[in-house]
Amino acid sequence: MEQTYAPHHIDWNSWLKARENSFPHLDLNPIKERLTTIDTISNSEQANHLILESLALIDEQNPDWTYFAAELQLENMYRTAANNRNNTAPYRDFHQMITRMIDEGIYHPNLLDTYTISEITDLEQAILPERDKLFTYIGLKTLHDRYLAKDKQDRLFELPQERFMIIAMTLMEKEKKSQRLLLIKEAYWALSSLYMTVATPTLANAGKSYGQLSSCFIDTIDDSLQSIFDSNTDTANLSKHGGGIGVYLGKIRGRGSDIKGFSGVSSGVIPWMKQLNNTAVSVDQLGQRQGAIAVYLDIWHKDIFSFLDARLNNGDERQRTHDLFSGVCIPDIFMEAVEARDDWYLFDPHEVKEIMGFFLEDFYDENKGEGSFREKYQACINHPALSKKCVPAIEIMKRIMVSQLETGTPYMFYRDEVNRQNPNSHAGMIYCSNLCTEITQNQSPTIQEEQYVKDGKLHIVRDPGDFVVCNLSSINLGKAVPDDVLERLVPIQVRMLDNVIDQNTIPVMQAKLTNQKYRSIGLGTFGWAHLLALKQIKWESEEAVHYTHEVYEKIAYYTIQASMDLAREKGSYPAFQRSDWESGEYFTKRDLRSNSKIDWDNLQRDVSEHGIRNGYLMAIAPNSSTSLIAGSTASIDPIFKKFYSEEKKDYKIPVTAPDLSPETYWYYKAAHEIDQHTSIEQNSARQKYIDQSISFNFYVKNTIKAKELLHLHLSAWKSGLKTTYYTRSTSSQQDFECESCSS
Repeated sequence: MEQTYAPHHIDWNSWLKARENSFPHLDLNPIKERLTTIDTISNSEQANHLILESLALIDEQNPDWTYFAAELQLENMYRTAANNRNNTAPYRDFHQMITRMIDEGIYHPNLLDTYTISEITDLEQAILPERDKLFTYIGLKTLHDRYLAKDKQDRLFELPQERFMIIAMTLMEKEKKSQRLLLIKEAYWALSSLYMTVATPTLANAGKSYGQLSSCFIDTIDDSLQSIFDSNTDTANLSKHGGGIGVYLGKIRGRGSDIKGFSGVSSGVIPWMKQLNNTAVSVDQLGQRQGAIAVYLDIWHKDIFSFLDARLNNGDERQRTHDLFSGVCIPDIFMEAVEARDDWYLFDPHEVKEIMGFFLEDFYDENKGEGSFREKYQACINHPALSKKCVPAIEIMKRIMVSQLETGTPYMFYRDEVNRQNPNSHAGMIYCSNLCTEITQNQSPTIQEEQYVKDGKLHIVRDPGDFVVCNLSSINLGKAVPDDVLERLVPIQVRMLDNVIDQNTIPVMQAKLTNQKYRSIGLGTFGWAHLLALKQIKWESEEAVHYTHEVYEKIAYYTIQASMDLAREKGSYPAFQRSDWESGEYFTKRDLRSNSKIDWDNLQRDVSEHGIRNGYLMAIAPNSSTSLIAGSTASIDPIFKKFYSEEKKDYKIPVTAPDLSPETYWYYKAAHEIDQHTSIEQNSARQKYIDQSISFNFYVKNTIKAKELLHLHLSAWKSGLKTTYYTRSTSSQQDFECESCSS
């Protein structure tokens, strides 16, 4: 029977009695006792008191109090939404709610332009309110506070299952009408079952009249004043709409370089970093948090030492950019020099271009011979007219590690391995990664060619570069793998991601063009620690490494197959010809056939014949907030603790590891207690199947010795990792979470 709501009253005694059978293992007496002391206050205040009482009872022995607290929160949300919508029950009059939110300027009118009343009624009947009970309290609270649609007076209208349905409706708007409702219901199944999550911008903005749907962007700045300030404007516009930004600075001339023949006048990259730092602070993300920008520089750049010091807490504040995140772009030959304790040479990229006639950053070690980075680097060393600075490679590495232990950054970007494995190397070069180190796609700067006046109007002509866009979503391994739904889940997830490309409104035109050129997506995962615990596999074991191969090979196969099927239906991405996808090199480079039971040969033939819809397919993002919503563990990370508290403005929310029980307890090990070499081994196995990269953190104690941290970096590089993300020390105050990439 449908539950109805009086406008301002819930009988909490009756409510508690009805829950006794649902939670037979919980002692509800403390809640009943608490209720007797608050019978004179409003229903909403009573709910808050009961929630806090329930949260206080959560511990490692009683983790299910989180579900009880979630039901209390749901009851309060149902009552609030029903009252605001003038209904007597939740999840009623879906069409009326959509109409009201369009009238309020919250939803986009496309929802009513695209779907008929009968279609919306059909979709309303497909909504399953019981799936609200899958949420933990922290998951439901996060969804409520940050993602569910409210009117301009901040009154709740949209409920969780409606948010999932609106996302599905938005992403399937342009599908053929004959199959559209079926695809919407399939997407709703995937989302509402918590088998997957979409990225934060999609979760927050789908169906709404504002905001965009993509997560992260990467810009490449040319060595000109015009490019530097144009990039800053583009960065501001993307940050305003909720995107996280990666910026490659490696083409900008170094401090002391010449400008228009005047020697020694360039101030280098730091002043331009200061500009970006101000942008990050002053242009916030939809009013929720300041902008998030990561800057990358090559390890051979003349300004590398000042770059590495830019986030430190001491020294000249005029040279500091505390609000930027940093990454270094590292060739193999540098790591070899570090290991051998050899010298390393620093150059000014402008001078290299003028004297050598090439851009050093445009080469990588594809064959360690003619035309490779090391050959060009050596030519720079040998040229007598080219100024250079010689320093011990280990000294630069020491500065990297000092900064990492103090600030968590810089990130490490292993440029040779990234470009060797780039399936679209025929069309460009990858210089750096994004804010969260999981995206690796072709880049090039946008250059203003001319401006002129015609018919009284100013015309500006820009040659658009490859401005990288990443569209993310993630599989919840802790649910999807045990329920054996990957084969059904991945195709609908790939379709949803592909549709983001056509549905999106990106405020930077060259980013939109790049998005169409490569149709890049980033299908990822979270809940790895959760899955290992459910399978009772110890993190520090060979079994975990073998299982990594097994799980990610399946995901890769289903993802590539799904994109190939989409290409059959809708066509390949425009840059497909001459790519590794077309030639089959993608499969050969990764040696996917060896020791595999999967028919990679047949899939390779299908891709070569029918094409592939998306030029880049897989990337594993940090996804902290969305994994909380889905009730699992973040990304591929181990847990931080079995039991901890999420800090909120005026209270704490206790949280336990998911599905914590006597059976799983011993399979959850805290991140800082784990041998990080075992995490590297797992990530090396995983990277084989991921065409882009992975947000991979090091968790180290503040007592770690320099040689131990160095060994971790050398092991990561030798194991074929493309990037590493934060170095999270027990003494570091670094707690940044990539909201944009959270998926």
